[in-house]
Amino acid sequence: MVDQLLLGFQLFFQWNVLLGMIFGVVTGIVIGALPGMTVVMAVSLALPFTFSMEPVVAISFLLGIYKAGVYGGSMSAILIGTPGTPGSAATVMDGYALTRKGLGKKALDMALYASVIADLLSDIITVLAAVQIAHLALMIGPVEFFAIIVFSLTIIAAVSGKSLIKGLISGGLGLLLATVGMDSLYGVTRFTFGNINLTGGLNMVPVLIGLFAIPEIIQQLKGKKLHPEKTTILDTDVVVSTQENKITWKEFTGIFPTIFRGAIIGSIIGIIPGVGASPASFLNYSRSKKVSKHPEEYGNGSLEGVAAAEAGNNGVCGPTLIPLLTLGIPGDKTTAVLLGAFVIQGLTPGPLLFVKHIDIIYGIFFAMIVINFIVFGIGKMALKWAALISHVPREVMFPIVFILCVFGCYASNNMLFDVWLMLIIGGMGYFMLMFGLPQAPFVIAFILSPLFEGGLRRSLIMSQGDLTVFVTQPIALTFLLLTLFSIIFILRGKKKELELSKEE
Repeated sequence: MVDQLLLGFQLFFQWNVLLGMIFGVVTGIVIGALPGMTVVMAVSLALPFTFSMEPVVAISFLLGIYKAGVYGGSMSAILIGTPGTPGSAATVMDGYALTRKGLGKKALDMALYASVIADLLSDIITVLAAVQIAHLALMIGPVEFFAIIVFSLTIIAAVSGKSLIKGLISGGLGLLLATVGMDSLYGVTRFTFGNINLTGGLNMVPVLIGLFAIPEIIQQLKGKKLHPEKTTILDTDVVVSTQENKITWKEFTGIFPTIFRGAIIGSIIGIIPGVGASPASFLNYSRSKKVSKHPEEYGNGSLEGVAAAEAGNNGVCGPTLIPLLTLGIPGDKTTAVLLGAFVIQGLTPGPLLFVKHIDIIYGIFFAMIVINFIVFGIGKMALKWAALISHVPREVMFPIVFILCVFGCYASNNMLFDVWLMLIIGGMGYFMLMFGLPQAPFVIAFILSPLFEGGLRRSLIMSQGDLTVFVTQPIALTFLLLTLFSIIFILRGKKKELELSKEE
């Protein structure tokens, strides 16, 4: 084993591997920060450039894009209130609130620390437990998968704000819109109204951009006389000193439990194929809010909330490789592209990969860990320039944001229809804000709805309609009981909040 480890280190310790990782990280941060330019798109576009590369160089380059892209989404989420990637949707809730308070630099720093540390911890878990965890993933069938998604949906209640009813209405709207398109089991179209563009369902990119970006642009520019000297995207009445915009040692050490929790949740979610970063981000956010000493700050500019969201989505990156490397099953869309990269390099992911090419595997493991330090270094340099965005005048910034939104939506599928979809969803999002309907439950429900429906229907088909299958499987029963306890806990918390508001 020691000899194989040394061979892996030799494969990794080459100048072209280092250059590949650096170039990949820079590309990933830039692409991730642009609304609509997803990580999947970035890795897919970079794939042809790896044909002539050595296996470790090629995979390290693509991993750099993947990991940095997931982090890069937090920049636009914090600075302009638009998630750069679907996984950073939860970051918007507290990140942009901090920017409006003049603490954008502080939020960016916290996102970087949480992202890198959680990713590093999950990578260590991946390296130490790849094979063992993969065996656990084999125990996750449709029934268990459904129970996990049901548990994840309880997050809706936790992020509903003051009104649980409005949160449920928003979540119901997300579930409804997610049913548009082709039935995944029978191939029957639903709610398409004869429009061929809706056959594949509502594209997540224009939905997220429309929901978060367009309402904010309308709010910022509607009926206001704009003056360059007064109308930056910050709240101009708030004056924040340089010292206040720095993370203190107490704040830094205080987020360790949140980051560690995010790494664990991300690792568990990451090994389950098809789930992705968004559920992990919202799940860690919800759990952190429950155990926080200051839950009232969540959604209003909480550094802990930023750390929770970013730790959750970045904690997924490493473990998504576990089912890919050990079983040949991609954990998400990005690792599906990585599967293609392995095949192009003449490597077939699966158990035999650890037998025939264990040196390459170790080389990739070394690269996974080192990439985190490169992300931190380059990310730290990028923050000096990124934070300046918050001081750009509103009448300059938001038209640019709108153009980027249009470009990102069109580029996601090269379809003008997605631009119109963004505008329609944006109008809906604006009316949601007018009526006090929170955005987070909509996003959670929209993302999890296909997984919920698919898991439920496959489970019922497998059991021939027998509902007792959900309580006879130990893992499924455990998650359903956790769901019940979670609902009770949330309702008790909402009741206390209502009583306190009445007393005030």
